[in-house]
This record gives sequence, structure tokens and C-alpha cells, in this order.
Amino acid sequence: MVFQMSDEEFDSATTEALDLIPPDLADQLDNVAIFVEDTYAPEPWEDPSTVLLGLYEGIPLTERGGEGWSMPDRITLYKEPILQMCHSRDEVITQVTITVIHEVAHFFGIDDQTLHRLGWG
Repeated sequence: MVFQMSDEEFDSATTEALDLIPPDLADQLDNVAIFVEDTYAPEPWEDPSTVLLGLYEGIPLTERGGEGWSMPDRITLYKEPILQMCHSRDEVITQVTITVIHEVAHFFGIDDQTLHRLGWG
């Protein structure tokens, strides 16, 4: 059974989750925008059954050159798969926090293999 939340309730839970990110980490997130979408639409080359909770799009800090201005990096949270795995508002906040930290790690250049090994997969 899917836990039900309105868009406004999910946005509120997302805001609470973002407030749980350690300040030292949050202070490093310069030029990163966070979005919420219902579901991830797999790219044509991906398995059509691909389900994501979140996605980081941008250039990780470890791969940036000396360029000046750049478009903001983007973290997208996918509401429906997050709600499918949660049974309460508190679980949603916990899962959003974990997902955001996972995607922020990509911003810092940490790959999925390392994140899984560290327990943030």
C-alpha cells in the first residue's frame, strides 16, 4: 500500500528533511537546486523498469575546471517511489533525507559503489 501525501505535504516533509542535513554539508551546496517530480522516466537506453528515488544532474566538484559561471546542479526527488516504500510521514522524512544525502554525495564526486559500501546506497 502506498502512503498518501499531497504535494504540499510532501514538499513540507522535504523541507524538514533538508533541515536535517548537517550544516557543514549544507553550507557546501552552492548553486544546487532541488526539485520534486512524481516519477523518473527512464532514458531510451535504460531498462524501462528503472525506478529512482532521486537523481543528481550536474558536474561533480571533483570534475570541475576553472570555469566561472555555470548552470545550477540539480537534485530531483521522485515522490511516488519514495511514498511506495514508506508507511508514515516520519519514514518519508527519513527516506528523503537519505536520498538527498546520497545525491549530494554525487555532487561531491562520490560514486554509487562507494555510497553502497558506506551504507548510503
